[in-house]
Amino acid sequence: MTDRTSRRDFFRAAAATAATAVVGAAQFESDANAQWNDKPALENGARRGNLIGVSSYSYWHFDQDVSAPMDVCLRKAAETGFDAFEVLEQQLDRVDAPYLRSLRRDAFKYGVSICSMSTHQTFVRPDADERRKNVEKTKRSIDRANEMGIPTLRVNTGRWDSWGSFDALMEHRGIENPLPGHTDDEAFEWCVAAFEELLPYAESKGVMLCLENHWGLARTAKGLLKMLDAIDSPWFGCMLDTGNFLDDTEEQIEAVLPRATMVQAKTYYGGGVWYELPLDYQKIGELFRKYNYRGYVSLEFEGKESPDTAVPKSLALLRANLTF
Repeated sequence: MTDRTSRRDFFRAAAATAATAVVGAAQFESDANAQWNDKPALENGARRGNLIGVSSYSYWHFDQDVSAPMDVCLRKAAETGFDAFEVLEQQLDRVDAPYLRSLRRDAFKYGVSICSMSTHQTFVRPDADERRKNVEKTKRSIDRANEMGIPTLRVNTGRWDSWGSFDALMEHRGIENPLPGHTDDEAFEWCVAAFEELLPYAESKGVMLCLENHWGLARTAKGLLKMLDAIDSPWFGCMLDTGNFLDDTEEQIEAVLPRATMVQAKTYYGGGVWYELPLDYQKIGELFRKYNYRGYVSLEFEGKESPDTAVPKSLALLRANLTF
């Protein structure tokens, strides 16, 4: 097959997927266009809203029965019309440098930026050797992001794992107690020390570390902001996830948004896998404009509907509301 044939097949597939998306999400597209067209065109040609990407997680949800190779997810993102793409590191079936570089190449060919990679690590461990292993693991993640030309790595504080499983954690609404003999304040110092060690390495690779409200010590806006205030580095930022504040959701989103470097946006078509929040993206869009948030937004679809229909719906929803 020639390169010309491959390109022609890609654009044919893109056109077919776009047509399916229009049929599957007609009402959402209609609503989106109505709100979009109410806004006057900018005479200087500037874009009217945030660049919107999609996380590979949207096609997978840690479901081992779903085949969602990273290169396929990237192609689907481009075909659907996203501006950007986010890599979930645990979803990578290959981490060798040639494959990672091929994703970087394909993203450029598709006209899509790979804006972030989400990794998982924990520094909430009493054992110093375990914390050291997680620091080294995070350095490997930074290297992988660098190979793909990704400017931002999503990081976590980690959690105590006192409930034993993520499903049990969700049953307790993300709230957990420290391990016997330890405190959250102690774990806070462990996390600060780990991030302060990692940041010079991240800077040397041109990769910004963005801490997310992803359970653990950053489960609440108060905890997340406390960690951000403790670390003085332009290479340490904030990843705001709209779906991870289970209480006083809108208030906590507003508390964090002025510090946000990037935003992950949850949707739940078909009902949530673990839970479902009544996220009002019209109001969230108003907060974007209030605080002049102009950064990337990455969709994390977390519903039970097929991604083939729910992801295009989600894009239409975000396009309609995250405009200036």
